Amino acid sequence: MRPESFDFLKKLVEAPSPSGYEAPAIKVYRQYVKSYADEVTVDVMGNASAMLSGKQPGPRVMLSGHCDEIGFMVQYIDDQGFIYFSPIGGIDLHLVPGHRVLIQTQKGPILGVIGRKPIHLMKAEERKKVAKIDDLYIDIGAHDKKEVESQVNIGDPLIIDVGLEKLKNELICSRALDDKVGSFVVAETLRLIKEKGKPFSGQLISVATVQEEIGLRGATTSTYQHNPDIGIAVDVGFATDQPGIEKKKVGDISVGKGPIIARGANINPVVFDLLTKTAQEGEIPYQVEGVPRSTGTDANVMQLSRGGVASALISIPCRYMHTPVEVVSLQDLENTARLLSLFIQNLSADTSFIPV
Repeated sequence: MRPESFDFLKKLVEAPSPSGYEAPAIKVYRQYVKSYADEVTVDVMGNASAMLSGKQPGPRVMLSGHCDEIGFMVQYIDDQGFIYFSPIGGIDLHLVPGHRVLIQTQKGPILGVIGRKPIHLMKAEERKKVAKIDDLYIDIGAHDKKEVESQVNIGDPLIIDVGLEKLKNELICSRALDDKVGSFVVAETLRLIKEKGKPFSGQLISVATVQEEIGLRGATTSTYQHNPDIGIAVDVGFATDQPGIEKKKVGDISVGKGPIIARGANINPVVFDLLTKTAQEGEIPYQVEGVPRSTGTDANVMQLSRGGVASALISIPCRYMHTPVEVVSLQDLENTARLLSLFIQNLSADTSFIPV
């Protein structure tokens, strides 16, 4: 991966952006895409849209990658100065105790730790149970409630204090790869089309959407606003190349073997066929996932907007989803952007997406 792209990815992933508080990530996204777009806008929800028009009439293609991440919110401060919190999005409570966190306050980030009773003092039955969110708290080292309240407000968001690191074989790990990598890919697709300079038909709209983790909200409003002919969500998908996952139920998906192209009721069959054909002709590795119902991603609401949108879902294989150590492949990110850029350049004004 070129250094400039990796630097953008790292900044985007590490920018704190729990659902409803995405402004820091949106700022990073806007700064990057403004060099490649005809226009960049931010709507009242917080979605950032980068538009690039082709030289000929053609379909409007909206790419969506949500930039919000799971996190927590300050809920209560007790008299001793310990902070109690609630989850934002789907949190695995097995993994919460013992982490450092950064509380995003109006005065800047404040470091804290999630405390729990030492295992030495637990009863046998306590050791076997998952900690309840009500029993966990954050210690910032304050003397009392008054000291905390001078810096921290109810409703302040917080994130686990871990960033992006490289592993072996072009793999990376971090919190929030779900779905900062989607926002990264839709931005990189825009860059590739702009820098290649090859003419394309229609319009590309690359959107970093918000509030996906709490109900696909940003994609709902941005799809209605842009009214695309084609809507493609870029998200992460479950990699099954790790111990303990039943491939018979989830599918055979590996990190590093290319993007996952979803197939099912949520996916327009014409768009699916064009994506797989493009991958084959471009010699881009890809994997197929069967999804018999809605995908639970931005693709779901994109498909159902207005009179219907020809939707698709491309996913980045991800291990350990919704943990602070999500793992994806840089090669998969690059191949996804390549696939999407070729797909868009192959579209024409007479392409029909009616599944007959």
